[in-house]
Amino acid sequence: MRQPGQLRVALVYPGDLAARRAATPANNRFAALFTALAERGAQALPAVYHDEFRDQVRAQLLGVDCALVWVNPLQDGRDRAELDALLREVAAAGVAVSTHPDVILAMGTKEVLHRTRDLGWGGDTRLYRDPGQLRRELPEQLAAGAVRVLKQLRGNGGSGVWKIEAASPGDPARVRVRHAQRGAVEQEIPFEEFLALCAPYFAASGGMVDQAWQPRLVEGTVRCYLVHDRVAGFGHQAVNALHPAPAGAPATAAPPPGPRLYHPPDRPQFQPLRRRLEEQWVPALQETLGLDRASLPVLWDADFLLGPRDAAGADTHVLCEINVCSVAPYPDSAVAPVADAALAWAAAARRRGRER
Repeated sequence: MRQPGQLRVALVYPGDLAARRAATPANNRFAALFTALAERGAQALPAVYHDEFRDQVRAQLLGVDCALVWVNPLQDGRDRAELDALLREVAAAGVAVSTHPDVILAMGTKEVLHRTRDLGWGGDTRLYRDPGQLRRELPEQLAAGAVRVLKQLRGNGGSGVWKIEAASPGDPARVRVRHAQRGAVEQEIPFEEFLALCAPYFAASGGMVDQAWQPRLVEGTVRCYLVHDRVAGFGHQAVNALHPAPAGAPATAAPPPGPRLYHPPDRPQFQPLRRRLEEQWVPALQETLGLDRASLPVLWDADFLLGPRDAAGADTHVLCEINVCSVAPYPDSAVAPVADAALAWAAAARRRGRER
């Protein structure tokens, strides 16, 4: 039962009609966040989403102050086109939406790796807008001995992420490639065949980003969870999808990734990275993309690979991707900051509504 003046927050996540009808604050992976919102006096509502019943979700979201959304950009053969149109509509009606589709386009696609390559977390990064550009420019790098990682601009789960190098030194006509999707094996194929594999990514996501391969991938990745512009926790994981096959070994699928180990924001080993993020990189990201603090997602994450050690032997970090569409699971340390930020955002949305 809603109390007078009580803020209302909807948590939007995918499911079918049966899941929507059965949804409660306790029977989903966001139960701790539902509890935290309720403890702060809010009414938190599950809003299970599918395109087939978008109008039901639309009516529900128009009745809340804030909507927090967890839906992948591509899943089960569907994209977010209808959902994003719905979120733009409810945001225009005064509902605080995180993450707003316009912010996703600014910072939640792989293009952000190219746009922010000079901020200190980037490096040798290229953007290909069409297959012709890829055909013209990539062979020169491969002929020079470069090992590259190509990524479609929108995707998840390793889809459209490829490691590539020339199969023979100086000759890019045949390439050695490995897809990052689970179960993929290293292949040696003609470069033209690789171009054909990449063609659908340009049609589906608008292009591909090309980054230099980071040999320290085998040491794992660090995921930084942020609430707006402050780190709320870390995840450390061994990611094996693009591991090189042992010399002379037969082509086999990469081993499954190790578990992601979660840590609070004050974990000592990650403090240099935290300071760079909060004091340098996030402010520079905001300036580059034209986003104020309130426009940053209530919850997002930045994944980092370990780069070359600096002159003092300390780790450097290279941005691998930014996730803003469906950041889950997340460390327990993020729950309270997310709840506080969501309610502050919901209250601000309600004040703006009264001022209209």
